Amino acid sequence: METLERRYDIDWIRVIAIGLLLIYHITITFQPWAPLLMFMKSSEPIEALWIPMSVINVWRIPLLFFVSGMGVCFAIRRRDWKALIKERSLRILLPFLFGMVAIVPLQIYVWQDYYNQILSYIPMPYHLWFLGNIFIYVVILSPLFFWLKKMDGTEISGKIKRFFGSPLGLLIVLALLIVEVMVINPLNFEIYAMNWHGFFLGIICFWAGFMFVYAGKGFTNMIKKYALAFLSMGIALFLVRYFVYELVAPYYLVALESFLWVLAVFGLGYRFLNSDSKTLSYLSQAAYPVYILHMVYLNLACSLIFGLDIAIELQYVLVVLGTFVGCFATYELIRRVNFLRPLFGLRLVKKESKKLAVA
Repeated sequence: METLERRYDIDWIRVIAIGLLLIYHITITFQPWAPLLMFMKSSEPIEALWIPMSVINVWRIPLLFFVSGMGVCFAIRRRDWKALIKERSLRILLPFLFGMVAIVPLQIYVWQDYYNQILSYIPMPYHLWFLGNIFIYVVILSPLFFWLKKMDGTEISGKIKRFFGSPLGLLIVLALLIVEVMVINPLNFEIYAMNWHGFFLGIICFWAGFMFVYAGKGFTNMIKKYALAFLSMGIALFLVRYFVYELVAPYYLVALESFLWVLAVFGLGYRFLNSDSKTLSYLSQAAYPVYILHMVYLNLACSLIFGLDIAIELQYVLVVLGTFVGCFATYELIRRVNFLRPLFGLRLVKKESKKLAVA
């Protein structure tokens, strides 16, 4: 496959999506229904915070699935299928399994202690379900992806690239997203964890992300050109969802809105974020460990702050600070301890062998 330019915009989008995920989860703890999702609940809610969260909750997870599929398309340009499975096993499956047995039980301990429950060891995927899904998608779709790699440069490959670099490619992905929600009919569109809706929505977005990068310049030029149109339509559909349907719109409209937001993010990202920086390099490395750790520190911050006799708005700010500071402080430790790095999705740092000087 042809060598593509480094896409810093995709790196930035991944970092921003992880940051939004943290803010989203923090905001859940300030909603009256938080315990239903096994989140801690503040003494009083800040329900107004849920309005901006309602904007992102229909596309934040689909966006991450698209980005993950795009990452695989870049990865297979320098790997065969054995190397890809090995690399994804180390960087996705290992952190997933480690997180299930060592990280998630910690956050559950804190939750149980806060609600005066009997402390028990409960290994489970919880927020790490996303990693499990991604690894399954890699295994399932690798034959297709490597066939496409093998066909690169042929007439059929050119037709596929032109198709997914055109509006027809967007329409086929949208059709699949609409079919998914109409067939699965989830209880809530925005609840993706450990259910068939999240699984099938995820595999469609993962596959589509791969195909969009495979399409090359045709796709990027298209979304760059129409980014503002996608954004305007996404905003319009959110306003319809909010004012007409009180956030419970028909699923086909929600699927359309979700896809428009995703396209707008990619289009605007390609316009304005496709540049490297030291900040991006640092945050790209930190994003994975921070994602794995954030629920532990969110629960710890909530348990320490929710009992304080201070304004609820200040509590929110302190929970945000406590979660981010805890995650990044721990990341600073993880990245310096080589044997910990693979457990949190980071590559081992290879020590350069010292060469003996020859007289």
